[in-house]
Amino acid sequence: MIIRRETSTDAALVREVQRAAFGQDIEADLAAALRSGGHSIDELCFVAEIDGLIVGHVVCSRGAIDGRLSVGLGPIGVQPDLQHKGIGSALIHAVIGAADASGESEIALLGNPDYYSRFGFVASSDVGIMAPDASWGPFFQIRTLSSFNPVGGEFSYAAPFENLDD
Repeated sequence: MIIRRETSTDAALVREVQRAAFGQDIEADLAAALRSGGHSIDELCFVAEIDGLIVGHVVCSRGAIDGRLSVGLGPIGVQPDLQHKGIGSALIHAVIGAADASGESEIALLGNPDYYSRFGFVASSDVGIMAPDASWGPFFQIRTLSSFNPVGGEFSYAAPFENLDD
């Protein structure tokens, strides 16, 4: 398996991976909207390849905590027949390493705490950051990085996340 940065030529295959991973278009559409709208952080968008085929993908976009720049992780998807084989973990490790190396303060995501805690994610409230929706509770999580400054506030995702209910 190879983890590499996503390129513009990967768009169609990334869409297929995200759609297959979730069995619907919402995440694939979101990833495309983040990319086309200039919201994705190119240095933090990765694909996983096996034998030259893209089998996993993660996109990160620019979020904010009370106006201070932050990182939102997701969607992340892996081909269904290859899930639970470490591909998603490799993508998350790539994001964490690259984000930390580039001086980002934290990474936010909405996901299962039982899964993401293994990567150092904690409930956002544990580090003084409020979720965009209070009902998300412990599912809205933060991974602090080396540059983290514990100044709380409310996290906001990039604009395409606001259109998910449309």
